[in-house]
Amino acid sequence: MTDSSPPLSLDLLGWSDFFAVQVEPGEAELAPRRVASVHRARIDAIGVTGPVGLELPPNSNTAEFAVGDWVLADPLTGMLVRRLDRKTVFQRRAEGAQGQQLAAANVDTLFIVTSCNADFNVGRLERYLIMANQAGTDPVIVLTKADTAEDAGTFEQQAKALQRDLPVVVLNARSADAASLLKRWCGVGQTVALVGSSGVGKSTLVNTLAGLAPDTMQKTGSIRERDAKGRHTTTARSLHAISAGGWVIDTPGIRTLYVSDVTDGIDTLFAEITDLAPLCKFRDCTHAHEPGCAVQAAIAGGTLAADRLERWRSLQAENRGRTPVVSGPRGNKIVRKNKYRGS
Repeated sequence: MTDSSPPLSLDLLGWSDFFAVQVEPGEAELAPRRVASVHRARIDAIGVTGPVGLELPPNSNTAEFAVGDWVLADPLTGMLVRRLDRKTVFQRRAEGAQGQQLAAANVDTLFIVTSCNADFNVGRLERYLIMANQAGTDPVIVLTKADTAEDAGTFEQQAKALQRDLPVVVLNARSADAASLLKRWCGVGQTVALVGSSGVGKSTLVNTLAGLAPDTMQKTGSIRERDAKGRHTTTARSLHAISAGGWVIDTPGIRTLYVSDVTDGIDTLFAEITDLAPLCKFRDCTHAHEPGCAVQAAIAGGTLAADRLERWRSLQAENRGRTPVVSGPRGNKIVRKNKYRGS
């Protein structure tokens, strides 16, 4: 969390009509606060006057809050009264965990960061894209370490092919022009979050976007040259002001990302299959062997790659197998932009 002076307006913090209409008439005297960091026993926030602490009611569970959340608090005591509904929420289901683990809330754009080396993995990028689509955020693939690649364009083309109309930005996270390449998503009041493996340059990019002083910079780590594996340098999520007027949330590297309860996200990722499915002869077509299958016809005609269908089938199967009958914690309601981005 960064110190902010002069005083900020709620709009600069990312406040909008979506949150304003949730404030009840009897809550007019309460102060909106935005969660800047979540710890085991405390929550730090930011308001129009700058960083503030929040007093938690008895028996509060900080795991129910995410960086980026909007809450209402008593302006005199700092006591948290309630959390407002989220516009978007990025969350994941960990192996053996109950419910979803919150990563970030009210994020407008999700920067999915990977590097132009052995870290680049189509399967993992697809999983991040599914999570972004399900969350209701706009995904952007950010390819780092472009200065170390012999042909960064090859990585760029592979990334663009993952999803319809997917923005892909190639950069060197340490370069002075990195912030300008991403500025269209980092405007006043906009919130971006960074996800990706350890060692791909997320913390470096946060430092570049936020223009942090040396004593407040996110720690960065090196990678092993033989396999491009990085060390975890970010251990907690935090909200930082971007020099362009927006906000950025860094997240720890995720080693394993499971697919669960994300049907809409898969539909968006594989929009070309989603669009073709209603044209199949049978409503319950598996796109494997049925006559009159529009998806198989597209593969035969060369307009759809067979490996896309195989990856769709594999992710659909994992989603069915990992999705509980009763899914997700209460209160993680988000606003769906579209079920999927069709043509």
